[in-house]
Amino acid sequence: MKKKSLRILGIESSCDETAAAVVEDGRVIHSSVIASQVDLHAKFGGVYPELASREHIKVIDTVIQDALQQAYMQLRDLDAIAVTRGPGLAGSLVVGVNTAKAMAMTANLPIIGINHLEGHLYSAWLYEADSKPLMEPKFPLIALLVSGGHSELVLMRGHLNYQHLGGTIDDAAGEAFDKVARLLNLTYPGGPSIQKAAAEGNPSAYNFPKARLSEPWNFSFSGLKTAVLRTVEEIKASNKDVPVADIAASFQAGVVATLFDKTMDAAREFKAAEIIVAGGVSANKALREAFCSQTKYKVHIPAISLCTDNAAMIAGAAYYHLIEGQADELNFDVQPTWPLAEVA
Repeated sequence: MKKKSLRILGIESSCDETAAAVVEDGRVIHSSVIASQVDLHAKFGGVYPELASREHIKVIDTVIQDALQQAYMQLRDLDAIAVTRGPGLAGSLVVGVNTAKAMAMTANLPIIGINHLEGHLYSAWLYEADSKPLMEPKFPLIALLVSGGHSELVLMRGHLNYQHLGGTIDDAAGEAFDKVARLLNLTYPGGPSIQKAAAEGNPSAYNFPKARLSEPWNFSFSGLKTAVLRTVEEIKASNKDVPVADIAASFQAGVVATLFDKTMDAAREFKAAEIIVAGGVSANKALREAFCSQTKYKVHIPAISLCTDNAAMIAGAAYYHLIEGQADELNFDVQPTWPLAEVA
């Protein structure tokens, strides 16, 4: 007798994307809808929290209905509802969590609050329903999580088993991209802007420094960012044009080298079978090329559409909790600061 498939509706509203998706058995994406607020926040050079939560309220019902319709499903066809509980902006998280609670209560479905970082990890297991199934990542895994708010290395010995190895002690990689983009008068968000400018530049034009840290698995990008600032100031002081492309390329090369080298070192140290690279910065072309060009480890990097915040990854992660019989009571609260280690 064939095992019943489990279909989960995921809801994501941790920052400035309102998203909903239906995923089957933690892997197969039947729908994924994302309403982005990037254009709304661009004039602020970053996410404006109050505006973000108001926009979530405006569109979340429509996004969820679109996700159900695109999956050709109704609430009665689902086995659970998953929602991002944290980390993230408190006001934004509340919108998603309260919506998910109301739906779970109405449909008498279990609800699972998911750690946003855990979702990024499980994006590596996802593929579209009309595409060829991907090979599942093999444990033990070293995972590099890189985004606007997080840069950390995680050891996964099995499903739902996480060991935090290290993280950023100052700016996350994505945050550093945003700040350097502002220094170079490039548009927000900084990641795509830096990448576009860097394509025309020389990554060896400037030898920006790498941080030397006592803890081998930690990251620091503030010194690199400061070096870019001083370089720009010196060039302006000499009344010369700032070579934006060369600085962008050199900065990007420095970030990529740091992320790549530490991840490869960790994979060797902990005898990893494979590597996962996930989070918004994993969409960076130079970073993807660095990992894909090496041959020692198979590297799983999600499709570009799954690198930034989405709800498919939330539904995907929830599946592994659901099959373990894990669900939440309806009175759970959001956790704006929620380390991944607490999920294990």
